Amino acid sequence: MTFSELGLRAELLSAVEAQGYTTPTPIQQQAIPAVLNGGDLLASAQTGTGKTAGFTLPMLQRLAGGPRPGKRQVRALVLTPTRELAAQVGESVADYGRHLTLKSHVIFGGVGQQPQVDAIRPGLDVLVATPGRLLDLQQQKHVDLSRVEILVLDEADRMLDMGFIHDIKKVLRVLPEKRQNLLFSATFSNEIQALANKLLDDPKMIEVARRNTTAELVDQAIYRVDREKKRELLAHLISAHDWHQVLVFTRTKHGANRLAEQLSKQEIPAMAIHGNKSQSARTKALAAFKTGELQVLVATDIAARGLDIEELPHVVNFELPNVAEDYVHRIGRTGRAGSEGQAVSLVCVDEHGLLKGIERLIKRDLEKRIEPGFEPDPNAKPEPIENGRNRRGGGGRGGNGQKRGGGGQNRGQGQNRGAEQPAGARRRRRGGNGNGGGRQQA
Repeated sequence: MTFSELGLRAELLSAVEAQGYTTPTPIQQQAIPAVLNGGDLLASAQTGTGKTAGFTLPMLQRLAGGPRPGKRQVRALVLTPTRELAAQVGESVADYGRHLTLKSHVIFGGVGQQPQVDAIRPGLDVLVATPGRLLDLQQQKHVDLSRVEILVLDEADRMLDMGFIHDIKKVLRVLPEKRQNLLFSATFSNEIQALANKLLDDPKMIEVARRNTTAELVDQAIYRVDREKKRELLAHLISAHDWHQVLVFTRTKHGANRLAEQLSKQEIPAMAIHGNKSQSARTKALAAFKTGELQVLVATDIAARGLDIEELPHVVNFELPNVAEDYVHRIGRTGRAGSEGQAVSLVCVDEHGLLKGIERLIKRDLEKRIEPGFEPDPNAKPEPIENGRNRRGGGGRGGNGQKRGGGGQNRGQGQNRGAEQPAGARRRRRGGNGNGGGRQQA
């Protein structure tokens, strides 16, 4: 099948060709006709399978030739959980809509709002936004959502996981009742089904891979190692195998900073990306990583959400995630769009419970390796994982003695939103009350 067989107009086909794509992916083959048909859609697919084009192309076609938006009005709204994903979707909208007369813009927190206000003022055909900044501007009456024709929730599972459900409900209350709703998700959890039941009207359901599967083209392996030797093992693997473009995951921002500094001291160019970094610093690091100038990018889970790097060869879990589903998201950064990839996890005795939870989720046993010179101590005793979280069956109940939010930590350590946080959490902090004032950033 070709894109022309999906009923897309010539301007879109020309833009797709310019991007170098000729054959639609399975999710695109099913989603594009469904969206063009005008009905609601619930779609689940692994990351890297083309979900963004799956809704962007038909959305642009449905908007093309329609009435121009009025002042501050928006015709199509795409909600994403993170700044990086919003920027990625915004780029896709601009690339695919280059031959159309539609206007689009991206808004997110962490940067000044005035340029965003100025861009919205004349009216937009497509607005890509993170929930926090969108609500801020809507409450200030800088954006009018009463004429939205199409609503897209992208990476909806992550938005729920990050605590955006209340912000999403606030957005829904100011949208017109009659609209097309598209819900896209990397995983298809029971929580997503519950949201879909409330949001969608007789939706078409698409699931191109079974729940929580990991890409078949990703070579996955576990290296058993003592916790104190992880950094040395990582540096050894990178140098010995001449790895380039290595995306490394840590649980916390502090851990990401420390690891990036240590690798750089060993002459392995590395930078960290997380919510405490300014947007310009994050953009600079990502750009250097994409071009290959930067060998290693160390990231927290949410900071890496939406990173779209063609043919990314290596993903390393320096620390296993506390939520098993996050393993699927992490390794989904490689093996995208038919390319091969390698996912390596460095696992110490503290993380055996987390590993069991991941293997249960993906329904397979991962290959266990021991690198000569880094043999783990067979007598090592597990220690509690600092600031760990045990929730949603994330594998933390496997007997590794994790703490739950130690030291006053709010639920969700490792969840990084940068400036994008649920509105209630922002207001609580502004009011000076730290009790329950949102989740800790990663």
